[in-house]
Amino acid sequence: MFGLTTPWWEIILRTAVVYIVVLVLLRVAGKRELGQMSAVDLVVILVISNAVQNAMTGGDNSLIGGILAACTLVAMNLAFGRVANRVPLLEHLFTSEPTLLVDDGKFIEKHLERENVTHEDIEMSAREHGIDDLKDVRAAILERDGSISIIPTRAGESIRTQRRIRQLRNRP
Repeated sequence: MFGLTTPWWEIILRTAVVYIVVLVLLRVAGKRELGQMSAVDLVVILVISNAVQNAMTGGDNSLIGGILAACTLVAMNLAFGRVANRVPLLEHLFTSEPTLLVDDGKFIEKHLERENVTHEDIEMSAREHGIDDLKDVRAAILERDGSISIIPTRAGESIRTQRRIRQLRNRP
């Protein structure tokens, strides 16, 4: 239960490598996929976590090995968060810039395709902001977190809506 079968330093190294690889894989998936996670996306994340568990601990099933891996994951997350804010190259690698999806009521198809956003997604977001016609949208922007911000054509028209958690929304 408490005895390690894998050296402690190896568990830390394995966990750090797995953290970085999974982070890169999620970054490749794109910001829209993370912000609008479907049930299928959730299953993939859960299966990935199960698949990499042994890779992190090297087969060590001890309580100490699991705690060591969990502490390493939290430490890596904190370190990346703090370092990325100070090192522009890392911030650019692991975060993305907001993407303009609608300009003066017109879809930017190239950006929609690249970000895997549908017309219906933008129309839904506009309705959430109290706008029923895209002619009244000056800009729609896909934010870093996967949400879509709407800027109305006429100033002061935007209706603030309660932010909803859409990670489990099913997409066809």
